[in-house]
Amino acid sequence: MSRPRVVIAGLGDSGVLTAMRLARHADVVGISGKPGLVSGQELGVRLARPDDWARDYWISFDRFRALDRVRTEHATLTGADLAGRKVFGHLVDGSAMVEDFDALVIATGVSNGFWRRPGYRSPDEVAAQLRADHERVAAARSVLVVGGGAAAVSSAANLALAWPGTRVELCFPGSRPLPQHHPRVWGRIARRLDRLGVVLRAGHRAVVPDGFACDRITSGPVEWSTGQPASSADAVLWAIGRVRPNTDWLPAELLDDDGFVTVTPQLKVVGQQGVYAIGDVAATDPLRSSARNRADKLLARNVIADFAGRPLRDYRAPTRRWGSVLGVQPDGLEVFAPNGSAFRFPAWSVDRVLQPWIVRRGIYRGVRPPGS
Repeated sequence: MSRPRVVIAGLGDSGVLTAMRLARHADVVGISGKPGLVSGQELGVRLARPDDWARDYWISFDRFRALDRVRTEHATLTGADLAGRKVFGHLVDGSAMVEDFDALVIATGVSNGFWRRPGYRSPDEVAAQLRADHERVAAARSVLVVGGGAAAVSSAANLALAWPGTRVELCFPGSRPLPQHHPRVWGRIARRLDRLGVVLRAGHRAVVPDGFACDRITSGPVEWSTGQPASSADAVLWAIGRVRPNTDWLPAELLDDDGFVTVTPQLKVVGQQGVYAIGDVAATDPLRSSARNRADKLLARNVIADFAGRPLRDYRAPTRRWGSVLGVQPDGLEVFAPNGSAFRFPAWSVDRVLQPWIVRRGIYRGVRPPGS
């Protein structure tokens, strides 16, 4: 009996991990506009230390041993015929692509600011963007970070650490940043920001100009709808959480009012057979938390169980965000649990234990050295 054919639409963090798990049970095709895993994680480290970030968060697909049995297509998606079990796209050379499937996993993620944008990227374009963003903030004598989520907080902390002489301000709309984390998390992070000299501006909600997609670093003044005088800086980082799901290629009936893919508790797309969604694009819960809670294991199990006619399991979402906020710091990596408690990997263990054994060997099942 032939193996089922599964198409993974999108090879970000969730798509790559799902493809790895399914490759043992099915013929898997992964489609991505990027030349490898270009993670949306750790924005602050990406800006301040792009070489360190690229080492751990930009990995070409051919380096993943667990993707050896996965055919990857560098292409942009343009449409889907779910009844006909096909997806459509354009390859790098502009030619049309058609992929048949027995099961489809939608993992196309979201666009969010200047660091998570859809569409085709070559390796040179990824490298050039990393360098340009780094050089833009490195040249600034003042940086204004707008937003209250983890990306904004991480950016403020890492930029202040990298360039102590730069004035860094963090402006956020509520009484505290990180509102989706346990309050204890902000307590710890706030003390670190204070030591780094980051200026905190609570209750500042930015006026976003019409048509502005927050997809670039700006330098113009920022107006506040909350009544404060306008603020200016050499570099303004917009990290306001204005995410846009990458779902333009999908039929409208699959989407909720905000454009995210509607799913059942089993991560199946509502009203469809053999179609699933995972990650930031899937409307699993208010936090869309399947992207950060290793739901790839459950989804892969459900896809295989569905083929065999076995019962599926439900995804149970946490009520708070968890994980790293600032990324690797000189004293190590601090990871927060949903209840706000913290665990620190000492600095020596990050390169000797965490990355080589827990991440590359344990999570990704083997990553080859660059150029091998």
